[in-house]
Amino acid sequence: MSLTTDGTATDPSPVADPEAFREELRTWLADEFSDDLRSRIARRGTEDGIAAHRAWNATLFDAGWAAPSWPGRFGGRDADLATQLAYHEEMAAAGAPGPFNAIGVSNIAPAIMSHGTEEQQERFIRPMLRGDDIWSQGMSEPEAGSDLASLRCRAELDGEDFVVTGQKTWNSNGDLADFCQLYVRSDPDAPKRKGITCLLVDMRTPGIEVRPIRTMAGDAGFAEVFLDGVRIPRSAMLGELHDGWSVATRTLNNERAGVAVLYLHLRRKLDDLLAAATRTDEWGHRPADDPTNRQELARRYVEVRLVELLAKRTLGAMMAGRMPGPEGSVIKLAWSSTDQSLAGAARMLGMDSLEGRWAWDQLSSRSLTIAGGTSEVVRNIIGERVLGLPREPTTEPPRQEPSEGAHRG
Repeated sequence: MSLTTDGTATDPSPVADPEAFREELRTWLADEFSDDLRSRIARRGTEDGIAAHRAWNATLFDAGWAAPSWPGRFGGRDADLATQLAYHEEMAAAGAPGPFNAIGVSNIAPAIMSHGTEEQQERFIRPMLRGDDIWSQGMSEPEAGSDLASLRCRAELDGEDFVVTGQKTWNSNGDLADFCQLYVRSDPDAPKRKGITCLLVDMRTPGIEVRPIRTMAGDAGFAEVFLDGVRIPRSAMLGELHDGWSVATRTLNNERAGVAVLYLHLRRKLDDLLAAATRTDEWGHRPADDPTNRQELARRYVEVRLVELLAKRTLGAMMAGRMPGPEGSVIKLAWSSTDQSLAGAARMLGMDSLEGRWAWDQLSSRSLTIAGGTSEVVRNIIGERVLGLPREPTTEPPRQEPSEGAHRG
């Protein structure tokens, strides 16, 4: 994003040449993403780490690098798939994080682009992308995790307001959020998927209580949210009344190359582990000299490469004009289990694995087979939609998952 002579911001120009774009981004990152900034952002969950990431978020947006795939009028560059892939590759190579509002940028903003009014788009999208407003996603409940249709958080219309009562859990960034994309049960008598409404909620509204959930990794990246008679204006409704299921299932995903982030993340972590395992300690030993460790590293290398090939297969299909199908569930399952195995392999580093990023990875990776759809649910999707196996016996109507591999807050 550039500035005019009067100091006002202008939208970045659309991308014409992916390789020129790649070189421009690489040069910009070398100038802007310093080692000091990298180390500050790495302090996950701390006030300084969060502040550094949000400041970096604003820097990305102001320079036009926060979401190149987005339409220009929302601060993007209308980047095609090849350019999006170049973006993710260069960001990963530099170890530079994207926007702080990861779920907002990937899931919530595209929903507002698709279903929101002009007023909602104007009010929410750019501040979300810049990191000025932090967002969470209110889907999961204590008894409605992977099965969104079972949610019970109740909303009743009273004049021009919804009165909302209920509970949400596992809200990413819930303790920091200014706003929440909240899914509520607005018609308890309708079939499960027909009585849901989506609301864009100001978290400072009276009647909302947020309780941070501290994980075993030591951070509080999730929260429980309690709503007690919260009055939310009807103007906050995203999409149509009782049609929140459509908002959840038909959300446009402008970050089509986001699947590349999965394997690029794994590849960088593998490279770091290989470097650490081949480093000689003060006694002249290297973890990689042990044959058992070498075998472990070889297994992890093969798994990471398989995730990369799965992701590139999906990217290739999209470049050929074919929309990805349930194979996204295969990638999600392979990615989460591989990341866990890779984090566990760091134990070969001995005492070095008990502090810093390796310790954090080992603890935080345990959640990966739950977040974004549990492995059990994902395996059901693969069995039914990829392998064509019969559905499990049930008295419920056929299940339709909100999105395969999507984040659930």
